[in-house]
Amino acid sequence: MAAKLKKGDKVVVLSGKDKGKEGEIVSVDPKAGKAVVEGINVAIRHTKQTQTTQGGRRPQAMPIDLSNLAFLDANGKATRVGFKMEDGKKVRFAKTTGDVI
Repeated sequence: MAAKLKKGDKVVVLSGKDKGKEGEIVSVDPKAGKAVVEGINVAIRHTKQTQTTQGGRRPQAMPIDLSNLAFLDANGKATRVGFKMEDGKKVRFAKTTGDVI
C-alpha cells in the first residue's frame, strides 16, 4: 500500500495525550504503522554515561500510530490524503482543498 504520510510532512495529532499538537514527521515505519513526530509523544530516557557522551535523563520522541495523525493542508486544517494520476504519475492530494502535495 502506498504511504499516505511521509517524512517531512506537517501533521496534527488526532487523539491521545498530545491531541491538537502539530509537528513534522521525522521518520516513518510502514511495517509497524507508526511514525516519529518532532516534539510529540515525548518520553524521558535514562542514558548511561560513556567516554564520549554525558549520561542523564534525555527527552526522546517515541513512535505514534499513523491512525492518530492527520496531514495539515495549506490552510492549516487537518485533511485526509488521496491519490490521483497526473501526467502519468501517481500523486498525493489533500481531500479538503484538492491541492497536490
